[in-house]
Amino acid sequence: MVAAAVCMAAAAQSKPVLKFGEDGKFKILQLTDIHYKYGKNGSKRALECINNVLDAENPDFVIITGDLVYDNEVESAIKEITGPMVERGIPFSTVFGNHDEQFDMTPTQIYDMIQKMPLSVMPARPEPVASPDYTVEIRSADGGRVANVLYCVDSHSVTRLPQAGKYDWIHPAQIAWYIDQSTMYTDDNNGTVVPSLLFMHIPLPEYKYAAEDKKNILTGKKGEKVCCPELNSGMFAAMRGQGDVFAVFCGHDHDNDFAAAYRKILLAYGRYSGGDTVYNHLKPSGARVIELTESAPGTLKTWLRLADGTLTDTLTFPAE
Repeated sequence: MVAAAVCMAAAAQSKPVLKFGEDGKFKILQLTDIHYKYGKNGSKRALECINNVLDAENPDFVIITGDLVYDNEVESAIKEITGPMVERGIPFSTVFGNHDEQFDMTPTQIYDMIQKMPLSVMPARPEPVASPDYTVEIRSADGGRVANVLYCVDSHSVTRLPQAGKYDWIHPAQIAWYIDQSTMYTDDNNGTVVPSLLFMHIPLPEYKYAAEDKKNILTGKKGEKVCCPELNSGMFAAMRGQGDVFAVFCGHDHDNDFAAAYRKILLAYGRYSGGDTVYNHLKPSGARVIELTESAPGTLKTWLRLADGTLTDTLTFPAE
C-alpha cells in the first residue's frame, strides 16, 4: 500500500491534513478500551498490542474509541498510549469512554492535552464545552475536496436520571449538531452527501437490535450482552435520514468484536486493545482496521488485526 499523504499546512501549529494515498486507499486503525494503568504490569500487554498492530498495518490514521485509562497518573498514561503513534508519525485522535472521567484528570483536561499534541487531529475545544463532538476530514488524493467525513461523538457515561437505565445517550443537541454538520457538507458538495463514518464509545441501541435479529449475520464474536443505553434518543434515525453515515464503530463491551449490517448501516465493534487490568476474554487483544477506497465512495473493507499478527473476520460493506 502506498501510504496516504499527511500534509502540514503552512499556518503555524496547524494540524495534519489527512488525504487518500496515490493508490486511492486510506487505512484507519481503531484501538479501544485500553484501560491503561501507568506503571502497572497489567498494562504491558496493551503497549505490546498497540506496537504490534501498528507495525503490521502501518495505518494512515488511528482513533482510540474510549476508556483510555483506568487509574490515576492519567497524563503519564496517555503519553505512553500515544507514544507509539508519535514515534511512527501517525496522526491520531480519540473519543472518551465512561471510565475516562474517573481519575486525576477531567475529560476537559485530557482533551486539551491530547489536542495540543503535534500529531493529534482534534480541533481546539470551544468554551464552555467540556468534551466536544468534532469531525475529521479525509480529503481526496489531490487535496481538492472532502472525500470522507469522520464524526467523533462523545457517548458520555452513566445517566443520573432515575429509572432511565445505566448508560447515558446521545443528547438532542448532539443530534442537532450532527444534522447541521451533515447538511453543511452536503451543501458544500453540490447537494451530494459525503460518505461518512461515526466513532463513539458506548454502542447505540441499534447494536442490540441488530444482534437480536435472527436474520442478521454477525461477523466476529458476541461474548456478552450489548451494553447500550436503554433509552433511544434517535441518533441512528438521524443518520438514516441524512443518508451520509454508512458505518458506526464503537467499543465498551470487551467481549464483543462483531460487525453487523442494520437497516443499511454497518454497526461494528472494535477489538479490545488493552492488557490485563479489566475483564477480557477475547485474547489476544487487537484492533479493528477500516480501509476506504476513494474510487468506491460509501464502501469499506474491514478486518481485525490481533496482537500476535493474526488477521481475521474480514468483510466488505455493503457488498457482503
